[in-house]
Amino acid sequence: MKNIVNGEDIKRLLRIDRIFAFIDDNYGHPPNWSRPRGFTSLSRIILEQHISLASANAHFLKLRNYLTDFTPLNIIKLTDDEMRICQISRQKSKYLRELSSAILGDALDLQELSKLNEEEARKQLTSIKGIGDWTADIYLMFCLQSKDIFPLGDIAIVKAAKELGRVETKADVASLSENWKPFRSLAAYYLWHYYLSKKQGDMGPNALFSSN
Repeated sequence: MKNIVNGEDIKRLLRIDRIFAFIDDNYGHPPNWSRPRGFTSLSRIILEQHISLASANAHFLKLRNYLTDFTPLNIIKLTDDEMRICQISRQKSKYLRELSSAILGDALDLQELSKLNEEEARKQLTSIKGIGDWTADIYLMFCLQSKDIFPLGDIAIVKAAKELGRVETKADVASLSENWKPFRSLAAYYLWHYYLSKKQGDMGPNALFSSN
């Protein structure tokens, strides 16, 4: 499996922009954050939308422990009351059901996504209600290890890029990130690494917080 964080790509990115050389000199290489491919990981990412990852993780664990197996069919079978018992909001419940229905109805094949290019995979993911660009970005990066993704919906990444790149707006960050192609996922990992190391210490991927 291809890794976002690897020696050759690091060398190239450090030559592209001094921002990453600065992060590397002060904090070292970022972790190669990853998650397994499939329904469970994508469901978990959906639960992480708009809330802290600590809260999302607690909700995910309640839901996973409530189910015999974490499958689309078992999600579809849950009642609204059961979802509430697991602290899943009405909106997130709807999103999980939409995803489950798409998989059960063969509208989305998560195993096939790795065979598609990034834009085609994104198009399939975002065709499901409840999956926006941020959710697709995180799945593509963490689960498929796609190498040229830059999640502009992520609060921590935008904040770090503004600080280090000395720019003021999200549009400025988007423009700046064009310079980091084709290693924008690695750039994002470096910016997360900087944000976490400086602001919160090394708390791992569960410290990240974002929006869809």
